[in-house]
Amino acid sequence: MGKATGFLELDRQVESYRDVGVRIHDYDEIFSGIHNLDQLQEQGSRCMDCGVPFCQSTTGCPIDNLIPEWNDLVYNNEWQEALERLEKTNNFPEFTGRVCPAPCEGSCVLGLNNPAVTIKNIELAIVDKGFEEGWIKVREVESRSGKKVAIVGSGPAGLAAADDLNQMGHFVQVFERSDRIGGLLMYGIPNMKLGKDIVDRRIQLLKQEGIQFITNTDVGKDISTRELQEKFDALIFTTGATQARELPAENRDAIGIYPAMEYLTSNTKSLLDNGYPDESELSAKGKNVIVIGGGDTGTDCIGTSLRQGAKSIINFELMSRPPENRSENNPWPEWPVIYRVDYGHEESSEVFGEDPRHYQLLTKSFIKDSDGYVKGIRTINVNFNNGKLLEIEGTEKIWDAELVLLSMGFVSPEHYLSEDADIDLDQRGNYQAIHGDYSTSKEGIFSAGDCRRGQSLVVWAINEGRGVAKSANNFLLNS
Repeated sequence: MGKATGFLELDRQVESYRDVGVRIHDYDEIFSGIHNLDQLQEQGSRCMDCGVPFCQSTTGCPIDNLIPEWNDLVYNNEWQEALERLEKTNNFPEFTGRVCPAPCEGSCVLGLNNPAVTIKNIELAIVDKGFEEGWIKVREVESRSGKKVAIVGSGPAGLAAADDLNQMGHFVQVFERSDRIGGLLMYGIPNMKLGKDIVDRRIQLLKQEGIQFITNTDVGKDISTRELQEKFDALIFTTGATQARELPAENRDAIGIYPAMEYLTSNTKSLLDNGYPDESELSAKGKNVIVIGGGDTGTDCIGTSLRQGAKSIINFELMSRPPENRSENNPWPEWPVIYRVDYGHEESSEVFGEDPRHYQLLTKSFIKDSDGYVKGIRTINVNFNNGKLLEIEGTEKIWDAELVLLSMGFVSPEHYLSEDADIDLDQRGNYQAIHGDYSTSKEGIFSAGDCRRGQSLVVWAINEGRGVAKSANNFLLNS
């Protein structure tokens, strides 16, 4: 490393978001968009010359980013070479640099006894500078194989697979059932975390490099997999895990209870189509909002409902509040399960005076009015004993709510495509395929991403997209 004692001399300094009082009034990215390059060079120098860089292991980075290398290059002001290193492993660092929770930082060796290196900030600065300087350009494909691949689903796994297969020389068409390309990147992640201009910029590059995108086409409904197999040499399913986990409580049929992804999609689509937030019945404007479930999606619901003008926001979590520091059964280099304050929590605290999260709450039933609209939720506090959930007597409570958003994760992909293709499912209802091979039970059909492994991170989707591209390429070259 260029500065062997950097981690001893310098403290961690994270690039700040835009001021809360400003950003809650718009849907622009929470990031300032301005990188302090001098500060980032110093932060790059904090990267240790550790014997085993766990940051780039599977525990730290599923796509094996060459993190120590580009940290050192940034410290030495070699930004363009740092970009070259970054692009060797990551198709879309402008996405991961914004939305990835940075498991690499959780596995940073320095993080054993000091705050970790600001890997995520450095990654984002490298790719942003790459676009600003014009280093990221359309790549010419030298020769074509004559083989054709159809990819179903245009989320991060599908885009990564399309990118790699196109560069390998194959003709690639990507089919998307929605009206815009990007899948989760377009409609599942709000503008505040990932500007849609950032997504569109990459899509335009991929188009110019030869990839064709077909929107408003639902494979398995509008067109059958058999029809695709007649036209293409290989099919790849990267449809995501879009079957949301349900909450089977009394009065679940009340109007005003929606899956989180339906809510987020509706608002993003309104912003893109009309230039203003959603004003349908899904809008949080003037309503008491309760978000059931945590995680990134729950935070996104909080941030979105706040910007829509919610009257109040409460977030229910079934589990207990995480500890401030790692527990004994959560050792390094595992992802640290600790208490965190994300952008939505910070914003809600600023507006309403307290953190929106309430822990160890079980929803017993929804309450609806005479017109069938939700007006409240009845809950009870719970404890856990040896993994068993125990209700605490005398803790029942009724909460006002006119909008309830269910953010409890996803259980599997939808199955009309797998039924149409007649491929096998695993025990969890995912498309059955082995990691590293990605072949389904039908020859010439592959599967990757959340529809294969279950709900996961964007960085894992990129890992799977790159992996399925290699497997499909081998199949095409030998068929």
